[in-house]
Amino acid sequence: MPLTLDAIRDCFEGAVPGLVATCAPDGTPNVTYVSQIHYVDPQHVALTYQFFSKTRENILANPHATADLVHPLTAAQYRLAIEYLRTETEGPLFESMKAKLAGIASHTGMTGVFRLLGSDVYRVQAIELVPGRHLAAPPPERNLLAALRTASQRIAGASDLAGLLECALQSLETLFGIHHAMILMLDARRDRLYTVASRGYPTSGIGSEIPLGLGVIGVAAREGTPIRISYATAEYSYGRAVREAAERLGMAGQLEVEIPLPGLAESASQLAVPIVTGGHVTGVLFVESPEDRRFRYDDEDALVALAGELGAAIHALQADEREEEAPRAGSAPAPVAGPPVVVRRYAANDSVFLGEDYLIKGVAGAIFWKLLRDYANEGRTEFSNRELRLDASLRLPDIHDNLEARLVLLARRLEERSAAMRIEKTGRGRFRLCVHRPVQLVEVAG
Repeated sequence: MPLTLDAIRDCFEGAVPGLVATCAPDGTPNVTYVSQIHYVDPQHVALTYQFFSKTRENILANPHATADLVHPLTAAQYRLAIEYLRTETEGPLFESMKAKLAGIASHTGMTGVFRLLGSDVYRVQAIELVPGRHLAAPPPERNLLAALRTASQRIAGASDLAGLLECALQSLETLFGIHHAMILMLDARRDRLYTVASRGYPTSGIGSEIPLGLGVIGVAAREGTPIRISYATAEYSYGRAVREAAERLGMAGQLEVEIPLPGLAESASQLAVPIVTGGHVTGVLFVESPEDRRFRYDDEDALVALAGELGAAIHALQADEREEEAPRAGSAPAPVAGPPVVVRRYAANDSVFLGEDYLIKGVAGAIFWKLLRDYANEGRTEFSNRELRLDASLRLPDIHDNLEARLVLLARRLEERSAAMRIEKTGRGRFRLCVHRPVQLVEVAG
């Protein structure tokens, strides 16, 4: 059977540098190592364009070239006949190659030297195995297709968003052997992603945020494409680096209250996959590892499929939650005792504090404030998702509002802060506000 690009994708991981041979108009050959030969799809590859080299000069004059690749596990050598088509300087392919190049540069001590100017896309015309001795391919560490099948079955059985998120993270650990992961949802109105679930970290980081377009997570969401890095790189790291980058971009005012983003102190491999719901990016599934080259093309394929299952399940659960009518009026709340909890809300960005401790902000903060006002003014404790969607004061987006994700975020933040109040689900599209101490509401205009 003829060789296909899909069958030799391990050759594109960059463990062994590739060679590219081109020819000048006068017939003079040129052979050079390239920083990255990138698998695009079953018919195309892409090469990094970093500076105007002899290779690029030749390609612009004569679009035909030859690329030699070595399989990192078997030492088998493959030769590709390729034809230059175009150069992309923005978009998903460019951003994916830029991130991978940053990791390679960091690994080889070339940070600041390797700079991607464009992604040169080539059509693959032929593939041949170069004669010679090579090793047998080792068996895979795990059957990713079987893992995906089981994870999909588990996800299909989730009855609410909180259970769905927990199921996805648990499946990553037990089925895929991925011990550090988080799920973030997109707040499209503020161009930010916020963490709703995580696993494997000392602190959950629930409620932590990252601007759209920053780091592996932000770029994956903005471009709607997986972003994978095989080596640690400061350019795509998180923690203080993300905060400083946001400040440089004039976003400091959006970061006045910080919940640290969960993450490994020594993260070597990272993979961020967009979660798509109803044709729109609504979140990101992010995994990482302290091992170099932990995630390969097959891992990326499996997690893209898993994220697709997540997106479909989120969409179905949202539609299911929307159907519920507003709850009937319940009995008066039980009396509470003890020192009052002072809850402050800052109207400028809906930041909510319990005493002096930051709790939440944005839409989730506005939702929490509404619940507390209704509790204080009317004694209400029973609420529905539907009535929140109909409340214009919350300024929910018209579509893809991720209301359920914001309620999960709020409930988990209250639980983590050991607050004197909590939110519990009482039925499809319904929940209860439980208050255990008197509440004093203070609204601050600025």
